[in-house]
Amino acid sequence: MTVLSPARIVALTVLAAGGALAEQESDDSQIEVVRVIAPLTLDTGQASGNVQAAVGEDIEEQHSVALANYLRANLASVFVNEAQSNPLQPDLQYRGFVASPLLGLPQGLAVYQDGVRINEPFGDTVNWALIPDSAIRDVVLVPGSNPLFGLNTLGGAVAVGTKDGLTHPGTRVSLTAGSFGRREVSAQAGGDGRDGTLDYFATVAALDEGGWRDYSPTSARQGFVKAGWNGATSSIDASLTWADTDLIGNGAAPVELLESERTAIFTRPDQTRNDLLQFNLVGRRETAGGVHLSGNVYARSSDIATYNGDDSDYEDCDDDEEYLCIEDDDEEELALGADGRPIRADDDLIGATVNRSDTRQDGFGLGGQASWEGLVGARDAHLVGGLSYDAGRIGFNASTELGMLDPTRLAVPSGTFVGDAFTAVDVDVSNLALYAAARLEVATDLHIAVTARYNDANVTLADRRGTALDGDHGFRRLNPGINLDYRLSPAVAAYAAYSETNRAPSPVELTCADEDAPCRLPNAFLADPPLDQVVVRTVEAGMHGQVGTTDWRFGWFHAQNDDDILFISAGRFTNEGYFDNVGRTRRTGFELSLRGEAAAGVRWFANYTAMTATFEDTFSVPSENHPEAVGGEIEVVAGARIPLIPERLLNAGIEANPTARLTIGAGLQHASRHHLRGDEANLEPSIDGYTLVGARASYRVGEQVTAFISAENVLDEEYATFGVFGEADEVLGDDFEDSRFLSPGAPRAAWAGVEIRF
Repeated sequence: MTVLSPARIVALTVLAAGGALAEQESDDSQIEVVRVIAPLTLDTGQASGNVQAAVGEDIEEQHSVALANYLRANLASVFVNEAQSNPLQPDLQYRGFVASPLLGLPQGLAVYQDGVRINEPFGDTVNWALIPDSAIRDVVLVPGSNPLFGLNTLGGAVAVGTKDGLTHPGTRVSLTAGSFGRREVSAQAGGDGRDGTLDYFATVAALDEGGWRDYSPTSARQGFVKAGWNGATSSIDASLTWADTDLIGNGAAPVELLESERTAIFTRPDQTRNDLLQFNLVGRRETAGGVHLSGNVYARSSDIATYNGDDSDYEDCDDDEEYLCIEDDDEEELALGADGRPIRADDDLIGATVNRSDTRQDGFGLGGQASWEGLVGARDAHLVGGLSYDAGRIGFNASTELGMLDPTRLAVPSGTFVGDAFTAVDVDVSNLALYAAARLEVATDLHIAVTARYNDANVTLADRRGTALDGDHGFRRLNPGINLDYRLSPAVAAYAAYSETNRAPSPVELTCADEDAPCRLPNAFLADPPLDQVVVRTVEAGMHGQVGTTDWRFGWFHAQNDDDILFISAGRFTNEGYFDNVGRTRRTGFELSLRGEAAAGVRWFANYTAMTATFEDTFSVPSENHPEAVGGEIEVVAGARIPLIPERLLNAGIEANPTARLTIGAGLQHASRHHLRGDEANLEPSIDGYTLVGARASYRVGEQVTAFISAENVLDEEYATFGVFGEADEVLGDDFEDSRFLSPGAPRAAWAGVEIRF
């Protein structure tokens, strides 16, 4: 772990819309700053908000299995819901806003890799397993609803920059093995020629593990290649990202089952396969007039296939046991097959459903911008303007097949499909954006920045099996922002900011918005009553500075969402429900961050967040399996806490070098209680808080070889980060009366490995 000072924060190559340039300089007070030029100008000596960053070497040294897990352990206000209990399928939270690979969550973070928006077009989801960790040069977490980062930047934005041959020359190979049968290998090589005019970088990585829960193997393959040309005033980079993953995340299980066997699962499998191929071309040029031009063009193909074995609500009809029926609002409805005829009852058709989906997403986009820095009168000024265009073509197919559960609760398909569960829809999405920013020196120690972005998003749906899903939706908005930075002294600065941004309803939300016909994610979608776009307004203020060798930062934030979209649980299944605008939600809190160095080169950090996330309107929601439900609904009153968001977060770490060759470190993560999904009314006991402790050590055997070991949850605490309500007795028997389902966290684990540099 390297403790980052402002000077260590590495600038990004390309950010949200059209590319970026980076430069490092020192101001008159000798505080080094990094400026990330457009779509956002960041000055880490005078940044508005708690901008946080990490470099790739730190991520590699901690040997986190996924980027999201590193962010949770090291950055402020970051939390992970492990809904699937798979390390490569985390739901990353920041300030109570989420970026998740799972459909059904209100995606509130924008994520970029070298300027390419990697939120998937169908549900704005983020597949963290597709980011090549061994290619990460740096990561910046930008707080607030900054309009320059575009759609879904409700709580913040994550911007990933990748390595190149100039920043990471040489060759290295890393091998890791340990708990859960995990085996991981990565290799990378970079270099340059012609005195730095040409450079190249390439990396590949592979991970396999059996998983700590029953029947939960995972495998992932990643690759990244970049080639660049660098001139005196211009440069071009071309990169290719490839990934192929096969993830089993069997998710939440009944609490009574987990009490008897922590590794147990409910039904299986819950499989997700991802394939990605992404090309990105970035160009930059500095003109004689001091104008910096940059732009990028990209193409992205992402295929996601799911295969889910679930419980079933298809049973023999009460009136005629020769056929199958499904219960709907306490009334039986005859089940029809793919041929439109009633399905005859058979033991092989009762007890399970096999739900399949296939989502093929082809996207492309481009962007360009111009930035200028100089004097307006006698004052420093920085101006930025640009545009971006992103488009995607989506083909979605889904089906439900009846089956039975074997003794291991594996869903065994029968070959009989439910006729009205077939879905085939084509979706076209596009977003055109124009943005501008100006940062001006008002006085010697006072700067003001004004930003604006206009988003024009469109979603067109074409039902390939009829007309029920047809729709044409447009969402337009101009989002403003303003920042004030004031340096109180050479070592202390204050800031205040106001910003707005929006989130357009995603295609998956628009196709599953009917409360009278809940759908089971991600496999069934129905008619699409229109949803309103979500608008968030954020105010934040704080101070930061330095005392001796300790950097400190304190901030307060307040974000209010209007017309927030919520996936409302309905029906017997834990993943069945619909989307709806539920009114206003609010997230208010404060952050305290400390980091520094003690005697003998000991480095340390601590981040603390206290946050209140609440619904601000009264409404009723279906939650059929909730113990306090009346008529299948619960009443949510204004002030109720939003589920799955802890009130308090704490992480801390320490690292030391007892000898020149030995590095040891330890970390702590704490999260307080939080409510289960489906308990928006806060009527049931919450998920317990927990504290996790990790440790690691590395020893440099020689100039080229380093051995390392890392351990997680060394105190072997039993904990959970996610919960929902379900109906366990239908599968496990009448003795299982508790409707709470939890996704348990991993037990104590350790891994060891070696890194060889050539």
